[in-house]
Amino acid sequence: MDDKTKPRDLEGRTFQFAQSIRPFVKQLPKTIGNVEDVRQLVRTSGSVAANWIEADEALSKKDFLMRVKICRKEAKESRLFCV
Repeated sequence: MDDKTKPRDLEGRTFQFAQSIRPFVKQLPKTIGNVEDVRQLVRTSGSVAANWIEADEALSKKDFLMRVKICRKEAKESRLFCV
């Protein structure tokens, strides 16, 4: 896939990511160890989408970069809770 055919709709893709986490966590066993991880995963996955929306509506380049960095951080944190 070359750069011209790669999807660029990050708002839609991050929203889809957050939505896809909900059915995933419902399949997990409800153990004491999973409860807090599931809560945190749901929070961080939603935060990825929310921070991308904030970045897309940024008032300045500096604000945009800060929001994108937060978005990236939340995405990495989501990955941690999926392991």
